[in-house]
Amino acid sequence: MSEKTIQQLQKEVDDYIGQFKEGYFSPLAMLARLTEELGELAREVNHYYGEKPKKKSETEKTIEEELGDLLFVLICFANSLQIDLEKAHDMVMEKFQTRDQNRWTRKEEKE
Repeated sequence: MSEKTIQQLQKEVDDYIGQFKEGYFSPLAMLARLTEELGELAREVNHYYGEKPKKKSETEKTIEEELGDLLFVLICFANSLQIDLEKAHDMVMEKFQTRDQNRWTRKEEKE
């Protein structure tokens, strides 16, 4: 499997959605889809790591599959609003590296 940049992921999703007349959903509908996918991820995490085992009638899904669904919808949401996810990521990392730089206990460096 080849490595893809965030821009490549965004373009791949945009190319896919671009083939359809309907295009991207509205921001509100996209948020609802994002919430739905997050709920499905939470359900799977609860099945694997929580106290709620799956029913025999429930289909087998993986956390990886649900994360993929969530990522797809997140990319759709960003694309629909012309948001560059790499830039958004960089802004968040800058915040963590400045404001929160001393919030957590760092691992000791090996010499």
